[in-house]
Amino acid sequence: MVPSPRATGRPTQVLFVLLLAGVSFALSQTLVVPALPQISREFSTGASSASWVLTGFLLSASVATPIVGKLGDLYGKGRVLTVVLIMFSLGGVVCALAGSIGVLIAGRVVQGVAGGVFPLAFGIVRDTFPPERVGTGLGIISAIFGIGGGIGLPLSGVMVDNFDISWLFWISLIALPAALAAQRLIPESAPVEHARIDWLGAALLSVALAAILLGVTEANSWGWDSARTLGLIAGGLVVLGVWIRVEARSQEPLIDLRILSERAVATTNLTGFMIGFAMFSSFLLIPQFAQAPESTGYGFGASVTQAGLLLFPAAVAQLLAGPLAGRLGGVIGFRTTLAMGAGFATAAFVVLTLQHQSEWDFVLAGVLLGAGISFAFASMANLIVGAVPQSQVGIATGINTVMRTVGGAFGAAAATAILLGNTIADTPIPSEGAYTTAFLMSAVGGALALGAALLVPTRAAEAAARRAAAEASPSSA
Repeated sequence: MVPSPRATGRPTQVLFVLLLAGVSFALSQTLVVPALPQISREFSTGASSASWVLTGFLLSASVATPIVGKLGDLYGKGRVLTVVLIMFSLGGVVCALAGSIGVLIAGRVVQGVAGGVFPLAFGIVRDTFPPERVGTGLGIISAIFGIGGGIGLPLSGVMVDNFDISWLFWISLIALPAALAAQRLIPESAPVEHARIDWLGAALLSVALAAILLGVTEANSWGWDSARTLGLIAGGLVVLGVWIRVEARSQEPLIDLRILSERAVATTNLTGFMIGFAMFSSFLLIPQFAQAPESTGYGFGASVTQAGLLLFPAAVAQLLAGPLAGRLGGVIGFRTTLAMGAGFATAAFVVLTLQHQSEWDFVLAGVLLGAGISFAFASMANLIVGAVPQSQVGIATGINTVMRTVGGAFGAAAATAILLGNTIADTPIPSEGAYTTAFLMSAVGGALALGAALLVPTRAAEAAARRAAAEASPSSA
C-alpha cells in the first residue's frame, strides 16, 4: 500500500522546494523583456525575430501547462516536477550557448515546458500540507508567480548593463537544486491506475492555444485585420470547438468538461483571464513610460534598470500579501479575497490613469497592484483546488494558469496597439495620451475581473448546489 502523501510530507521543506521551482519559471517570463533590443543586436536580427524569444516561450508554456498538470495527476506530481525542472535547466543551457537566434528560440521553447510548475505545485501543496496550512501554502506559491515576474525586469537591466546576455539564461540553473530537492523531499504520490493521457485531446488543445496566442501576439506586426491574424484566431477557436466535442465523447478526457463548466471554476477562470490582462499590460506599460525621455513632457528618462525598479514595490507587496491572502481567505472566504484582489488592481490603474507625474505615483500604484495580484492569485488557486476532485487538481489549475497567460497576451497586445497608434508627431514615441488610454484600458480590465469575481458562488451557495445535485442524481434515488 502506498503511504498517504500527507502522512509523510514535510510542509516547510516542500514549500521551499516549490518556491525555488516557481521563482525559476517566473523569472524567465520577464527576464528577457527589457533585453530584447540587446538580443536583436547581439544576433544581428530584426526586432520581429527577437520577439520570438518571448513569444516562443509563452506559446510553449501555454501548451505544456495543462498537459504537464495532467501527467502529474496520473504519474505522480513530484516525479513529473523533477523531470520538468531538468528540462527547463537544459533549455537554459541551450539558450546560454546559442550561436544563432534560431537556437536561442528553440531553447526558450524547451524552457516553456516549465509552465507546468505551478499546477504541479498547487497539487503538491494539497497532497502534502495539513488542511489548516493549505490556504496559506497556495497563497505563497501564487504570489511567487507575480513576484518573480516583477523582480525579473530590474534584474534584467542589471545583467544587460553589466554582464553578457548569456547570464539571462545561466540563471535558469537555479532550477537544478530544486529538481534534486524535489526528488528527495516531495513524498511520492500514488499514480492513478488504469489511466491514460487523452493524446488526441491534448493535441487539439495545443493547436487551439498555439493558434490563438500566435495570432494575438503577432497582431501588431501583421495588423489586427490581416488575413493571418484573423485566420489564426478564428482557426484556433474552431479547433477549440472541436476539442470540446471530442472531450465530451471521450471516456477518459484530458479534463472533465463538467468540471470546467461548474460555476465556481468557470467564473474563477474568467477572473484569471482579466487579471492576466491587467497584470501583463503593467509589465509593458510602466517600464516603457519610465524610459521615455524627459523631453516628452511626461517620461522620467530612466535606464532599463531604473525603469524595472519601479515595479519592485509591486513585488514586495506581493511577497507580503501572499501569505495574508491565504489566511484571510480561510476566514472570510476566497470569493471575497478574490474580489478584493481585483479591486486593488483596478485601483492601481485608476491611480495611474488620473496621476502619473512622479515616480511616487507609480510606487503607490505598484503597492496596490502587487497586493491585488497576490490576493487574486492566491484566491484563484484555493477556489480551484477546493472545487475539483483531487485527481483533477493538476489539470484544473493548469487551465487556470493558461487563462492568465492568454489574458496576458491579449493585454500586452492591446496595450502595444494603443501605444503604436498614438505617437508624438514625427517620432515613434507614444504620446502621454496613449499611456493614459492604456492605463484606463487596464483599469477596465480590472473592473471586469471584479465583476467576474462577484459571480463566484459563496461557500454556502456552492455547498447547497452540491447537495441539490446529489439529491437529483440517480444514485440517490
